[in-house]
Amino acid sequence: MSYPTSQPLLELDNISLAFKGVKAISNISFAVADGEICALIGPNGAGKSSLLNVINGVYRPQEGQIRFDRVERPRMRPHQAAELGIARTFQNIALFRSLSVLDNVLTGRNLRRQGHWLGQALRTPGAAAEEDRQREAAERVIEFLRLQPWRDAVVGRLPYGLQKRVELARALAAEPRLLLLDEPMAGMNAGEKREMSRFIVETNREFGTTVVLIEHDIGVVMGISDHVVVLDYGRKIGDGPPDAVRRDPEVIAAYLGTRH
Repeated sequence: MSYPTSQPLLELDNISLAFKGVKAISNISFAVADGEICALIGPNGAGKSSLLNVINGVYRPQEGQIRFDRVERPRMRPHQAAELGIARTFQNIALFRSLSVLDNVLTGRNLRRQGHWLGQALRTPGAAAEEDRQREAAERVIEFLRLQPWRDAVVGRLPYGLQKRVELARALAAEPRLLLLDEPMAGMNAGEKREMSRFIVETNREFGTTVVLIEHDIGVVMGISDHVVVLDYGRKIGDGPPDAVRRDPEVIAAYLGTRH
């Protein structure tokens, strides 16, 4: 297991995934330290999104082991990953477009709710207090990501960059230990990328949230990441600190298209 040097939160050991006999991921191993920002990079079709789907239980690998918080998780499903503290955003925005920003963020609090559904239906004092607690938590996330001006706006009417920020807010509302971000800056202009980069770094520093993100902008990756893992055709070809990975001949060859 290569990198990191501190206590790992997530460990992948010889993960392989195939669809109808076609290998999407081949014998990938790496570890993500608790509290770091780890970037997954590589050309299109390298297996990056498939690997995130393995980590949060959407796909089950045919080979290999996953350990989260030092416990092996052989048959994890998405709801179990969420209960363990793994949250996810998607390459294509997956929000409730007809709901407000606040209501979308509140959906991220579902696993944090306490009490019985009957109490909520009857609006008992305990249920009302719980609803207030959840709303306050959602409002704190909205404030943290500077979304207050749009809290009551219908999400589907917001600009693309703001919708991406709302999706991040919904994921943060779950108070995750591990945050998986699938191309959080795809389609953004330079200013929006700077904002999103700042929010990711602030999330990591403020809450100690471990982050694994897929990103194609190498400038962004090198600016915010503690650790970079490089994939190419489903194989790992680089793993280490950003400066070391940037100088790796095989990584350079893969990105320039000169590797045989």
